[in-house]
Amino acid sequence: MNKKNRIYVRVAILGLLLVALVFALYSSFVKDPNAVKVGSTAPNFSLEQLHGSDLALDDLKGKGVVLNFWGTWCEPCKAEMPALQKKYETYKDKGLVVVGVNIGESPITIEPFINQFGIDFPILLDRKSQITKLYRIGPIPTTFFISPEGKVEEIFIGQLNEAMIASKVEKILP
Repeated sequence: MNKKNRIYVRVAILGLLLVALVFALYSSFVKDPNAVKVGSTAPNFSLEQLHGSDLALDDLKGKGVVLNFWGTWCEPCKAEMPALQKKYETYKDKGLVVVGVNIGESPITIEPFINQFGIDFPILLDRKSQITKLYRIGPIPTTFFISPEGKVEEIFIGQLNEAMIASKVEKILP
């Protein structure tokens, strides 16, 4: 390959890299207009519970709701489960409900996990990830803090600890 052709190849590669960079920046700054946002009403849904009948988000109106999307394979999810359970125990008599939405796993996989951590808040089965898609969940854990009126007060992506949960829950209690 002669010097002139190498320059054309380099310019073409740099052009492709520039296009990719512009696309990446555009994608990260332009938000999905259909995504659930802070200040919006949390979309209602109904899912089967691990231990019981279906539960709809609208059934929880009048309570503060911590809606946590998780999976048994997710290490940060494992790390935050004891904190979610502890804060559920602390605040459930004050009008808080913690709801875990498991993404795409079977009860056979979920049951040992729940038993290991002593979880007794409702666990919902999003077997086909329909609610995960509705809420535009990317990385997990992702947690929505929802007011008694059904308004999304905060969205947190990543692992929560007890202090973080407590400070966020105080804002959504009835």
